[in-house]
Amino acid sequence: MDFIENLVPEKYMLLISIGIILLVTAIAATISAKLFNRAIKNSETEEGHHDLTNLKFLKRGATVLIYMIGLGIAIYLVPPLKGIAKGMFASAGLVAIAIGFAAQQALGNIISGIFIVVFKPYKIGDRILVRTDLSGVVEDINLRHTVIKNFENKRIIIPNSVISDEVVINSNYTDSRIIKWIDMSISYDSDIDLARQIMQEEIAAHPNFIDMRSQEQISDGEPLVPVRLISFGDSSVNLRGWAWAEKPSKGFVLGTDLNESIKKRFDKEGIEIPYPYRQIVHKESKSDKGNPNI
Repeated sequence: MDFIENLVPEKYMLLISIGIILLVTAIAATISAKLFNRAIKNSETEEGHHDLTNLKFLKRGATVLIYMIGLGIAIYLVPPLKGIAKGMFASAGLVAIAIGFAAQQALGNIISGIFIVVFKPYKIGDRILVRTDLSGVVEDINLRHTVIKNFENKRIIIPNSVISDEVVINSNYTDSRIIKWIDMSISYDSDIDLARQIMQEEIAAHPNFIDMRSQEQISDGEPLVPVRLISFGDSSVNLRGWAWAEKPSKGFVLGTDLNESIKKRFDKEGIEIPYPYRQIVHKESKSDKGNPNI
Protein backbone atom coordinates (compact mmCIF):
# COMPACT_ATOMS: atom_id res chain seq x y z
CA MET A 1 0.00 0.00 0.00
CA ASP A 2 2.91 2.40 0.70
CA PHE A 3 4.13 1.90 -2.85
CA ILE A 4 0.67 2.69 -4.21
CA GLU A 5 0.40 5.76 -1.98
CA ASN A 6 3.64 7.14 -3.46
CA LEU A 7 2.31 6.76 -7.00
CA VAL A 8 -1.30 7.85 -6.51
CA PRO A 9 -2.47 11.20 -5.14
CA GLU A 10 -4.02 10.94 -1.69
CA LYS A 11 -7.42 12.15 -2.86
CA TYR A 12 -7.75 9.07 -5.10
CA MET A 13 -6.61 6.54 -2.48
CA LEU A 14 -10.08 6.11 -1.01
CA LEU A 15 -11.63 5.30 -4.36
CA ILE A 16 -8.82 2.89 -5.25
CA SER A 17 -9.07 1.16 -1.86
CA ILE A 18 -12.81 0.73 -2.25
CA GLY A 19 -12.31 -0.57 -5.79
CA ILE A 20 -9.71 -3.11 -4.62
CA ILE A 21 -12.02 -4.32 -1.83
CA LEU A 22 -14.95 -4.71 -4.21
CA LEU A 23 -12.74 -6.52 -6.72
CA VAL A 24 -11.46 -8.91 -4.04
CA THR A 25 -15.04 -9.45 -2.89
CA ALA A 26 -16.17 -10.32 -6.43
CA ILE A 27 -13.20 -12.67 -6.90
CA ALA A 28 -13.88 -14.36 -3.55
CA ALA A 29 -17.55 -14.80 -4.45
CA THR A 30 -16.61 -16.25 -7.85
CA ILE A 31 -14.11 -18.69 -6.35
CA SER A 32 -16.64 -19.74 -3.72
CA ALA A 33 -19.30 -20.31 -6.40
CA LYS A 34 -16.89 -22.40 -8.51
CA LEU A 35 -15.93 -24.56 -5.54
CA PHE A 36 -19.56 -25.14 -4.68
CA ASN A 37 -20.40 -25.86 -8.34
CA ARG A 38 -17.66 -28.50 -8.44
CA ALA A 39 -19.01 -30.11 -5.28
CA ILE A 40 -22.57 -29.94 -6.67
CA LYS A 41 -21.47 -31.60 -9.90
CA ASN A 42 -19.82 -34.43 -7.97
CA SER A 43 -22.93 -34.81 -5.83
CA GLU A 44 -25.16 -35.02 -8.91
CA THR A 45 -22.93 -37.72 -10.37
CA GLU A 46 -23.18 -39.72 -7.17
CA GLU A 47 -26.95 -39.05 -6.87
CA GLY A 48 -26.39 -37.64 -3.39
CA HIS A 49 -29.53 -35.52 -3.21
CA HIS A 50 -29.10 -34.87 0.52
CA ASP A 51 -25.72 -33.23 -0.16
CA LEU A 52 -27.06 -31.54 -3.30
CA THR A 53 -29.77 -29.75 -1.32
CA ASN A 54 -27.29 -28.55 1.30
CA LEU A 55 -24.66 -27.49 -1.21
CA LYS A 56 -27.00 -25.43 -3.41
CA PHE A 57 -28.43 -23.65 -0.39
CA LEU A 58 -25.00 -23.04 1.16
CA LYS A 59 -23.66 -21.75 -2.16
CA ARG A 60 -26.18 -18.92 -2.20
CA GLY A 61 -25.75 -18.24 1.50
CA ALA A 62 -21.96 -18.01 1.16
CA THR A 63 -22.26 -15.65 -1.81
CA VAL A 64 -24.58 -13.33 0.11
CA LEU A 65 -22.28 -13.40 3.16
CA ILE A 66 -19.16 -12.60 1.11
CA TYR A 67 -20.82 -9.62 -0.55
CA MET A 68 -22.16 -8.37 2.78
CA ILE A 69 -18.69 -8.49 4.34
CA GLY A 70 -17.08 -6.83 1.32
CA LEU A 71 -19.66 -4.05 1.18
CA GLY A 72 -19.37 -3.56 4.94
CA ILE A 73 -15.61 -3.07 4.73
CA ALA A 74 -15.99 -0.73 1.75
CA ILE A 75 -18.54 1.38 3.64
CA TYR A 76 -16.28 1.44 6.70
CA LEU A 77 -13.53 3.11 4.66
CA VAL A 78 -15.76 6.11 3.95
CA PRO A 79 -15.46 8.35 7.06
CA PRO A 80 -19.05 9.62 7.11
CA LEU A 81 -20.34 6.05 6.83
CA LYS A 82 -18.17 4.43 9.50
CA GLY A 83 -21.04 4.43 11.94
CA ILE A 84 -23.17 2.41 9.54
CA ALA A 85 -20.38 -0.10 8.99
CA LYS A 86 -19.81 -0.49 12.74
CA GLY A 87 -23.49 -1.12 13.11
CA MET A 88 -23.29 -3.85 10.48
CA PHE A 89 -20.62 -5.72 12.42
CA ALA A 90 -21.14 -4.72 16.05
CA SER A 91 -24.93 -4.37 16.16
CA ALA A 92 -26.06 -7.14 13.87
CA GLY A 93 -29.01 -7.91 16.12
CA LEU A 94 -30.40 -4.38 15.93
CA VAL A 95 -29.86 -4.26 12.18
CA ALA A 96 -31.67 -7.57 11.83
CA ILE A 97 -34.63 -6.20 13.77
CA ALA A 98 -34.73 -3.05 11.63
CA ILE A 99 -34.52 -5.05 8.43
CA GLY A 100 -37.11 -7.42 9.79
CA PHE A 101 -39.72 -4.68 9.98
CA ALA A 102 -38.87 -3.55 6.45
CA ALA A 103 -38.69 -7.00 4.86
CA GLN A 104 -40.54 -9.49 7.04
CA GLN A 105 -41.66 -11.63 4.13
CA ALA A 106 -38.17 -11.86 2.61
CA LEU A 107 -36.61 -12.83 5.95
CA GLY A 108 -39.44 -15.28 6.55
CA ASN A 109 -38.60 -17.01 3.27
CA ILE A 110 -34.90 -17.19 4.18
CA ILE A 111 -35.58 -18.59 7.66
CA SER A 112 -38.09 -21.09 6.26
CA GLY A 113 -35.53 -22.12 3.64
CA ILE A 114 -32.97 -22.75 6.37
CA PHE A 115 -35.48 -24.90 8.28
CA ILE A 116 -36.29 -26.86 5.10
CA VAL A 117 -32.60 -27.57 4.47
CA VAL A 118 -31.94 -28.51 8.12
CA PHE A 119 -35.01 -30.68 8.81
CA LYS A 120 -35.43 -31.97 5.21
CA PRO A 121 -39.18 -32.53 4.80
CA TYR A 122 -38.14 -32.78 1.16
CA LYS A 123 -34.91 -32.41 -0.79
CA ILE A 124 -33.81 -31.84 -4.36
CA GLY A 125 -34.91 -34.76 -6.52
CA ASP A 126 -37.90 -35.71 -4.35
CA ARG A 127 -41.33 -36.14 -5.91
CA ILE A 128 -43.83 -34.13 -3.85
CA LEU A 129 -47.48 -33.06 -3.87
CA VAL A 130 -48.59 -29.70 -2.44
CA ARG A 131 -52.18 -28.47 -2.02
CA THR A 132 -53.57 -31.59 -3.74
CA ASP A 133 -52.92 -30.16 -7.22
CA LEU A 134 -49.28 -28.99 -7.31
CA SER A 135 -47.05 -31.98 -7.94
CA GLY A 136 -43.65 -32.63 -9.45
CA VAL A 137 -39.97 -33.09 -8.69
CA VAL A 138 -38.09 -30.63 -6.47
CA GLU A 139 -35.57 -28.95 -8.75
CA ASP A 140 -34.10 -26.29 -6.47
CA ILE A 141 -34.31 -24.85 -2.95
CA ASN A 142 -32.83 -21.36 -2.65
CA LEU A 143 -32.92 -18.53 -0.13
CA ARG A 144 -36.33 -17.32 -1.23
CA HIS A 145 -38.32 -20.13 -2.80
CA THR A 146 -38.61 -23.78 -3.78
CA VAL A 147 -38.77 -24.70 -7.47
CA ILE A 148 -40.83 -27.74 -8.49
CA LYS A 149 -40.72 -29.13 -12.03
CA ASN A 150 -44.10 -30.64 -12.84
CA PHE A 151 -44.77 -33.44 -15.31
CA GLU A 152 -45.46 -30.99 -18.15
CA ASN A 153 -41.92 -29.60 -17.68
CA LYS A 154 -43.30 -26.38 -16.19
CA ARG A 155 -41.78 -24.79 -13.08
CA ILE A 156 -43.88 -24.19 -9.98
CA ILE A 157 -42.25 -21.54 -7.78
CA ILE A 158 -43.47 -21.52 -4.16
CA PRO A 159 -42.07 -19.12 -1.50
CA ASN A 160 -40.39 -21.04 1.32
CA SER A 161 -42.58 -19.41 3.95
CA VAL A 162 -45.69 -20.62 2.10
CA ILE A 163 -44.63 -24.22 1.47
CA SER A 164 -43.44 -24.53 5.10
CA ASP A 165 -47.05 -24.08 6.23
CA GLU A 166 -48.49 -26.59 3.74
CA VAL A 167 -49.09 -30.30 4.05
CA VAL A 168 -46.57 -31.93 1.69
CA ILE A 169 -46.87 -35.49 0.41
CA ASN A 170 -43.34 -36.75 -0.27
CA SER A 171 -43.09 -39.94 -2.32
CA ASN A 172 -39.37 -40.29 -1.58
CA TYR A 173 -39.27 -39.60 2.15
CA THR A 174 -37.06 -42.35 3.70
CA ASP A 175 -38.39 -44.93 1.19
CA SER A 176 -38.85 -44.39 -2.56
CA ARG A 177 -40.67 -47.66 -3.22
CA ILE A 178 -44.29 -47.25 -4.25
CA ILE A 179 -47.30 -49.51 -4.62
CA LYS A 180 -49.59 -49.19 -7.62
CA TRP A 181 -53.13 -50.49 -7.42
CA ILE A 182 -54.10 -52.20 -10.65
CA ASP A 183 -57.90 -52.08 -10.67
CA MET A 184 -59.78 -54.08 -13.28
CA SER A 185 -63.51 -54.73 -13.68
CA ILE A 186 -64.91 -57.91 -15.22
CA SER A 187 -68.46 -58.97 -16.01
CA TYR A 188 -70.45 -61.23 -13.67
CA ASP A 189 -70.32 -63.98 -16.32
CA SER A 190 -66.49 -63.95 -16.54
CA ASP A 191 -64.20 -66.45 -14.80
CA ILE A 192 -62.82 -64.72 -11.69
CA ASP A 193 -60.02 -67.24 -11.17
CA LEU A 194 -58.82 -66.87 -14.76
CA ALA A 195 -58.94 -63.08 -14.53
CA ARG A 196 -56.93 -63.19 -11.28
CA GLN A 197 -54.35 -65.50 -12.86
CA ILE A 198 -53.95 -63.18 -15.88
CA MET A 199 -53.45 -60.14 -13.65
CA GLN A 200 -50.88 -61.97 -11.51
CA GLU A 201 -48.93 -63.16 -14.54
CA GLU A 202 -48.88 -59.77 -16.24
CA ILE A 203 -47.85 -57.90 -13.08
CA ALA A 204 -45.10 -60.39 -12.18
CA ALA A 205 -43.73 -60.32 -15.75
CA HIS A 206 -43.30 -56.53 -15.89
CA PRO A 207 -39.61 -55.47 -15.58
CA ASN A 208 -40.45 -52.68 -13.11
CA PHE A 209 -42.21 -54.99 -10.66
CA ILE A 210 -40.35 -55.83 -7.44
CA ASP A 211 -41.03 -58.55 -4.88
CA MET A 212 -41.81 -56.94 -1.51
CA ARG A 213 -42.40 -60.16 0.44
CA SER A 214 -40.30 -60.88 3.50
CA GLN A 215 -38.64 -64.27 3.90
CA GLU A 216 -41.29 -65.18 6.46
CA GLN A 217 -44.09 -64.31 4.04
CA ILE A 218 -42.46 -66.39 1.31
CA SER A 219 -42.20 -69.34 3.72
CA ASP A 220 -45.87 -68.91 4.64
CA GLY A 221 -46.85 -69.16 0.97
CA GLU A 222 -47.92 -65.55 0.42
CA PRO A 223 -48.55 -65.00 -3.31
CA LEU A 224 -46.01 -63.00 -5.28
CA VAL A 225 -48.79 -60.73 -6.53
CA PRO A 226 -51.93 -60.44 -4.38
CA VAL A 227 -55.10 -59.99 -6.46
CA ARG A 228 -58.34 -59.68 -4.53
CA LEU A 229 -62.00 -59.07 -5.25
CA ILE A 230 -62.67 -55.72 -3.60
CA SER A 231 -66.27 -54.88 -4.53
CA PHE A 232 -69.30 -55.52 -6.72
CA GLY A 233 -70.51 -52.88 -9.15
CA ASP A 234 -73.84 -52.48 -10.91
CA SER A 235 -72.59 -54.56 -13.82
CA SER A 236 -69.08 -55.60 -12.80
CA VAL A 237 -66.93 -57.57 -10.40
CA ASN A 238 -63.99 -55.37 -9.33
CA LEU A 239 -60.53 -56.87 -8.83
CA ARG A 240 -57.41 -55.17 -7.50
CA GLY A 241 -53.78 -56.24 -7.90
CA TRP A 242 -50.94 -54.98 -5.72
CA ALA A 243 -47.89 -54.06 -7.82
CA TRP A 244 -44.73 -52.64 -6.22
CA ALA A 245 -42.10 -50.56 -8.03
CA GLU A 246 -38.69 -49.21 -7.03
CA LYS A 247 -39.67 -45.53 -7.34
CA PRO A 248 -42.64 -43.37 -8.45
CA SER A 249 -41.43 -42.84 -12.02
CA LYS A 250 -41.13 -46.60 -12.56
CA GLY A 251 -44.45 -47.09 -10.80
CA PHE A 252 -46.19 -44.79 -13.26
CA VAL A 253 -44.82 -46.75 -16.24
CA LEU A 254 -45.72 -50.01 -14.49
CA GLY A 255 -49.33 -48.93 -14.04
CA THR A 256 -49.88 -47.69 -17.58
CA ASP A 257 -48.21 -50.72 -19.17
CA LEU A 258 -50.27 -53.14 -17.09
CA ASN A 259 -53.54 -51.44 -17.99
CA GLU A 260 -52.76 -52.16 -21.63
CA SER A 261 -51.28 -55.65 -21.31
CA ILE A 262 -54.04 -56.93 -19.00
CA LYS A 263 -56.74 -55.54 -21.30
CA LYS A 264 -55.16 -57.37 -24.26
CA ARG A 265 -54.92 -60.62 -22.27
CA PHE A 266 -58.54 -60.28 -21.16
CA ASP A 267 -59.63 -59.87 -24.80
CA LYS A 268 -57.58 -62.89 -25.84
CA GLU A 269 -58.81 -65.12 -23.01
CA GLY A 270 -62.48 -64.08 -23.31
CA ILE A 271 -62.66 -62.07 -20.08
CA GLU A 272 -65.23 -59.31 -20.58
CA ILE A 273 -64.67 -55.78 -19.29
CA PRO A 274 -68.28 -54.61 -19.02
CA TYR A 275 -69.88 -51.28 -19.68
CA PRO A 276 -73.02 -50.16 -17.81
CA TYR A 277 -76.25 -51.95 -18.77
CA ARG A 278 -79.67 -50.36 -18.58
CA GLN A 279 -82.94 -52.32 -18.80
CA ILE A 280 -85.87 -50.34 -20.21
CA VAL A 281 -89.41 -51.49 -19.35
CA HIS A 282 -92.31 -50.13 -21.35
CA LYS A 283 -95.58 -50.25 -19.47
CA GLU A 284 -98.75 -50.19 -21.55
CA SER A 285 -101.48 -47.77 -20.65
CA LYS A 286 -105.18 -48.69 -20.93
CA SER A 287 -105.58 -46.55 -24.07
CA ASP A 288 -102.77 -48.49 -25.81
CA LYS A 289 -104.28 -51.91 -25.38
CA GLY A 290 -106.68 -51.64 -28.32
CA ASN A 291 -104.21 -49.91 -30.63
CA PRO A 292 -102.73 -52.42 -33.12
CA ASN A 293 -99.76 -50.11 -33.88
CA ILE A 294 -98.40 -50.44 -30.31
